[in-house]
Amino acid sequence: MTQRNVVIGILGTRLDQQGLGKRRWKHWRPSISIFMQPEFRVDEFVLIHQAEEVELASVTLRDMQQLAPHAQLHAHRVEYANPWDFEQVYSQLLDFTRQYRFDPEQNNYYVHITTGTHVAQICLFLLTEANYIPGKLLQTSPSKEGVQGTLQIIDLDLSRYDQIASRFEHEAQEGVAYLKGGIETRNAAFNALIAQLEQVSIRSNAPILLTGPTGAGKSRLAKRIFELKKQRGQVSGKLVETNCATLRGDHAMSALFGHVKGAFTGALTARTGLLREADKGLLFLDEIGELGLDEQAMLLRAIEDKMFTPFGSDRETSSDFQLIAGSNRDLFQQVRAGRFREDLLARINLWTYELPGLRDRLEDLEPNIEYELQQFARKVGHKVSFNKAAREQYLAFAYLPEATWRANFRDLNSSITRMATLASGGRITEDNVAGEIGRLRYDWGGFREETPAADTDALLREVLAEATLAGIDHFERVQLAEVVQVCRASKSLAEAGRTLFNVSRTQRASQNDSHRLRVYLQKYGLNFSELT
Repeated sequence: MTQRNVVIGILGTRLDQQGLGKRRWKHWRPSISIFMQPEFRVDEFVLIHQAEEVELASVTLRDMQQLAPHAQLHAHRVEYANPWDFEQVYSQLLDFTRQYRFDPEQNNYYVHITTGTHVAQICLFLLTEANYIPGKLLQTSPSKEGVQGTLQIIDLDLSRYDQIASRFEHEAQEGVAYLKGGIETRNAAFNALIAQLEQVSIRSNAPILLTGPTGAGKSRLAKRIFELKKQRGQVSGKLVETNCATLRGDHAMSALFGHVKGAFTGALTARTGLLREADKGLLFLDEIGELGLDEQAMLLRAIEDKMFTPFGSDRETSSDFQLIAGSNRDLFQQVRAGRFREDLLARINLWTYELPGLRDRLEDLEPNIEYELQQFARKVGHKVSFNKAAREQYLAFAYLPEATWRANFRDLNSSITRMATLASGGRITEDNVAGEIGRLRYDWGGFREETPAADTDALLREVLAEATLAGIDHFERVQLAEVVQVCRASKSLAEAGRTLFNVSRTQRASQNDSHRLRVYLQKYGLNFSELT
């Protein structure tokens, strides 16, 4: 199937303006001249213009339609007060690229950069070079032979340009506005969690506890809470964060609460400490369960009274901060083991949110892939995307049970970064995906324990009578043993069902995973509660 040619251009206030009478056909008009090229067919044209140029845009589109009755023509209005203001123009054109639905599998895109101010031409070039407009540049010029002029296509090699960080500044300012980072998440439980957390973040200064497995996004979410509160004017200080697993002994006391000169050997100067640095701001203590009991006691008083004593000092100091704590450990179990203070847990457990791992949020896999691609673009300065077949290939693997996503969103970030880095011309291909799947299988395979047939039977003897086991084929034994293992590793019947039916559940109108698993277990006289 032949691809369509789509041209995007800005109306030329001077060059495209040659009057309203028939004489206009005797002059070269750059936007109109594109339709006069015998070897270049225009199937669609998007004409960008300002509000005061409606009349000229209407005439130009009418003349285009006369030259190419088959073409689809669209007008897109922009509203920048100063066409020479780079920030205004770039912002408006970037908004256009977000609204327009590009389909590079079906269309060839060309960006006409002859018309418009030099600022607009530069912005269009940057957007095309960074692959926000996945196309080539189009340049027209007059000639002595006639009004059609000449046309030149400029094919950009998107991989050879250096980073231009300023183009993402406006987007970066917007990206931190929402706790979900602009990701259109689909998991109902996660969306409900975020909806409540957003309300708590802007209405309360009480401690917040974020739990969940490593890589579930606790640190990222803490940063977004801070940005949200900063935008609402609720904090004037800064975000101070540390991983408590790195704090040990005197260093822990000093790092958190500061110290005076000479407090211990090597303390040649005084130190402010993280709590003091977070005054009027937010303190994020990740892996808070790793703190020692003495540090926990001082932290509790600092939370309740906003007062603490720097290490080696006999004077109290104050700090008015909000605490966000993170933990991948069960802090209640830590309390029972005597490794975490019960009174501190009670104080930080007012607002607790357990972030699910990636395997429990497979509905959100696709939007998070797009998010990671956007983050990569901001870092390196050009946009990268999958071709259609490569995307389908990657998703098909990502949903398989063997895709364990052990490190959760850190695994996904590393995976997308590797493929995007190796993508030529801003496109991730099937070869890129095949190589990445091999890498992930190798990495995850190092953690997988093999289950011999004898172990399968031993596992089933724990839940089935010998006579029942004797009547089950080897094929069924292997399948049932895997189901039992998944059930034992899951917190609920629903979670086990989501894991076992991860592909077929997406193809059903009703996703009653619990019922399907319950019926399967009943076939062997089992129920979920007996297995966990």
